[in-house]
Amino acid sequence: MHSQNHWGGAFDIDGAEDDQSRNMDIDRGALQHQHQLDETQQSWLLGPPEAKKKDRYVDLGCVVVKRKLLWWMLWAVLGAFVLIGLPIIIAKNIPKKKPHAPPPDKYTDALHKALLFFNAQKSGKLPKNNGIPWRGNSGMKDGADLPDVKGGLVGGYYDAGDNIKFHFPMAFSMTLLSWSVVEYADRYKAIGEYDHVRELIKWGTDYLLLTFNSSASTINKLYSQVSSPHHSVRPSRPFVENRTVKTSSKHLKSETFLEIIFESKFS
Repeated sequence: MHSQNHWGGAFDIDGAEDDQSRNMDIDRGALQHQHQLDETQQSWLLGPPEAKKKDRYVDLGCVVVKRKLLWWMLWAVLGAFVLIGLPIIIAKNIPKKKPHAPPPDKYTDALHKALLFFNAQKSGKLPKNNGIPWRGNSGMKDGADLPDVKGGLVGGYYDAGDNIKFHFPMAFSMTLLSWSVVEYADRYKAIGEYDHVRELIKWGTDYLLLTFNSSASTINKLYSQVSSPHHSVRPSRPFVENRTVKTSSKHLKSETFLEIIFESKFS
């Protein structure tokens, strides 16, 4: 029943040996690579759901937030910076032109010139910042011959171009300037004349205090005029005649008060 066996050995075939021999004929490296590839694909397709769930959240240490929410927050902050912060930074860094100061009104300009008139009418040793370059010291020997006046009658203001110093017109001017500063100090400060007008008042009142003996118990004498009229020369030129007029009265205080009363009545 069997054909003749020319090769020797048994004709019986074992199934296990057949599978083993079949596997020996296949490349083992290919089998191993195919096995690894299948595991990788399986991890892609059948990955554990816990890993995907963890990727959806971000642990910030103090709180755990969704990754999507975190990205929304970051984009919102960036958008707010672009819309609000960036224009502010640009606006601050842009060089700005300083606006020109508005021109002074006519009243302010008139007040500047009126106060400058007092600088031009000063007598005595002028300060360096007097503001009138063509004026120099003058009247440095006024009252030098008076035995009852310490330091003479240097200072004050000339009344006009004839270079006379009158006591009462000067006192009236200083009074009006003083009242204007009391009433309108803020206005003087606003136009930059506050310190200037105070210096002008002090210049005049310092001279007025020299014209009488302020330490006496009774004041019945004051010097009301220095120099004589009709000397229309520059103040720095010495006068040929420098006369001092003295006013005296037993009731000098009452006369001063009467002047104030009638001034307020008819003003």
